[in-house]
Amino acid sequence: MLNKTPKTNFGGWKYPEDDKKYSWTRHVVGKMQYYRLSESLVKRIIRAPIRVENGVAENTIACMIPKKSKKAEELWVMYQLQGKRKHIITAWRYPGVSPIRDQIPIPQDILNELEGMI
Repeated sequence: MLNKTPKTNFGGWKYPEDDKKYSWTRHVVGKMQYYRLSESLVKRIIRAPIRVENGVAENTIACMIPKKSKKAEELWVMYQLQGKRKHIITAWRYPGVSPIRDQIPIPQDILNELEGMI
């Protein structure tokens, strides 16, 4: 949903472009610049998260990976599913380790099948 903007900003930072899998808000583009997050890093957080939770906003998903550095830090992305596309709403760095909130609920019938396999 971005307007046509130059592909690079000063400093060589590349604006993400909407494609068939992802769409980007202006808000997330600003946050990516502020926190120095690349498009590929945000996509990697979505594809291979360490933790997934329900987002704060309605019908959203928040996913996280820890950042490997001397200080404990987490990188978070919040997105919404719109058909086959993931509409990326925001991204942020969390200093320290965040408390675990409610996990994405797994239907009871799936849990019963998994317990039967064990």
